Amino acid sequence: MSYVGPDFDPPQPRRPRRRPLTVALAALVPGALLGWVVYEAVGGGGGADRTASPAPAPRGSAVSSAAASSPSGKTGSGGGDGKASGSPSARPGGSGLLKGKVVVIDPGHNPGNFRHTAEINRPVDIGTNRKECDTTGTSTNDGYTEARFTLDVAHRLRDLLEGQGATVRLTRDGDSPAWGPCVDERARIGNTARADAAISIHADGSAPGDRGFHVILPGSVHAGAADTRAIVGPSHDLGVRIAGDFLRETGEPPSNYLGDGTGLVTRTDLGGLNLSTVPKVFIECGNMRDSKDAALLTSGAWRQRAAQGISEGIVSFLRAS
Repeated sequence: MSYVGPDFDPPQPRRPRRRPLTVALAALVPGALLGWVVYEAVGGGGGADRTASPAPAPRGSAVSSAAASSPSGKTGSGGGDGKASGSPSARPGGSGLLKGKVVVIDPGHNPGNFRHTAEINRPVDIGTNRKECDTTGTSTNDGYTEARFTLDVAHRLRDLLEGQGATVRLTRDGDSPAWGPCVDERARIGNTARADAAISIHADGSAPGDRGFHVILPGSVHAGAADTRAIVGPSHDLGVRIAGDFLRETGEPPSNYLGDGTGLVTRTDLGGLNLSTVPKVFIECGNMRDSKDAALLTSGAWRQRAAQGISEGIVSFLRAS
C-alpha cells in the first residue's frame, strides 16, 4: 500500500510585472536595506517559519568540531510534493567552485516499494552477509512517506550542487524504477560514476520522543565483495562536515537516542556503505514518528534548509579534498 501525504508547499503564482525596471529597482533598494537591518537584528534567521533555533553541539562532540563550509550555491527549486523530473542519469555541471566534481545523491527507498514486497525482500550480498534488497521506509502519522521526503530533499540538494558546478547523479528519480533500486545497485551507481562524494538521504522511524538527526559513517569492513578500508577516513571527514552544517542550517539537534549526542553513528551492516568504493555517508534527517520532528520534515522551507546544510557539508569536503 502506498501512502500519499498532503502537499504542504504549493508553488505560488508569479505576479505579473506592472512597472518599468527602473522603478522596480528604485523600490527594491530601500526594501533590501530594511530587510538587511531586520535580518541582522534577529541574528540572521533562516526564515519566518523556522520552528527551532540551532542548538549548540555537545562540548567535544564531532559536530562541534566540523570545519566551516564554503559559500552556498543557488536556492533549490525542488517541488514541495517531491514529484520527480528527469531521470537518474548524470546531469553535467556548469562553471563554479565544484566544476569537475561528481556527487551521487541516493534518495532512500521508493514509493513503489509498497507494491513490490516480493522484489524488495529478495536477499542481496552486502559483503558481511545477505540482506533484503530494499525496504518500504517509514512515514509520518499523517502519511507523508520517507520516500517522498527523501526525493524532495534530493532535488533541492541537486539544484544547490549544480549551482556550484558539480555533476550530480541520483540513484532514483520519480517513478523510474518502479521499485528499488536494491542497496547493492545504489552503491554500484556511485562507484561507477567515480563519485567524489556520495550521500544517502533518509528519515528515521523510531519511537515518539526520539528526536534529532544522525549521520551514519561506514565502519571498516573487509569481507566478500565489501572493502571499505580506503573510504573510512574520507567518509568520516565528509560526515563530520555534513553534521556540523546540517545542525547550523536546520536547528535540528543531534539524535537523543543514537550517537551519544555527537550526531554520528558508525555501522557495518548497511549494503549502501559496505559496498561503496567512494566516500559515502547516510543521513537520517529526523524521526518521522515524533510529532515535533514530523512538523519539520513536512515543511518545505525546512527541507530547503536541510538541503542547504547537506550541500554546505559536501562543498566543504570537496574543496578540502
